[in-house]
Amino acid sequence: MAEIKIEQKKQIWPWLLVGLIIAALLVYFLVFRDNGENTEAVTEADYITNTNEYDLLGVNENNSTVAAYVNFLENNKANMGLDHAYTNEALLKLIAATNAMANEVDYDVQADIEKVNEYAKMIASDPFETTHADNIRKADDILTNILQNLQKAMYPGLADEVEELKSASESIKMGVLTLEQKDAVKNYFAKAADLLQKMN
Repeated sequence: MAEIKIEQKKQIWPWLLVGLIIAALLVYFLVFRDNGENTEAVTEADYITNTNEYDLLGVNENNSTVAAYVNFLENNKANMGLDHAYTNEALLKLIAATNAMANEVDYDVQADIEKVNEYAKMIASDPFETTHADNIRKADDILTNILQNLQKAMYPGLADEVEELKSASESIKMGVLTLEQKDAVKNYFAKAADLLQKMN
């Protein structure tokens, strides 16, 4: 009799096991590689943020106009009077300091400075005028906007100080006599001095 050769069926499960292992390795390396790229991108973004070449916070400008404004506020704790001499002088020195700081970093603010000077003149012209607080607020809003733009462009680390300055400006109420809110006006000048001193 002739022998019948019986072929054994090939087992498929070892091939399935090898395929699963290869698939698992591919998934592992693809996921690991993606996480590595995301981590690297975040780290690079953090590096750029933390070492912003335009962040001049560590640069000492030592601008004398800014120093004069800060010194004026520190040495003149006088009460604000009906003649608004203190408020007018503080505002004029703040305008000059803001302009000087903008010039230090080549930031053009001349049009805004001219508007603010007009408001300062209105404060000095008639001591009995009841709209001084309105003019102070308008001037402060423009100055705050200038300083915020400077901060965003050159001093990103001073965002909190700018927010405090904006809040101080908003606390000066229009339609209320300046002498009834002199603490709010003085607070604005103090916050501006703090910000400018840190920029300087």
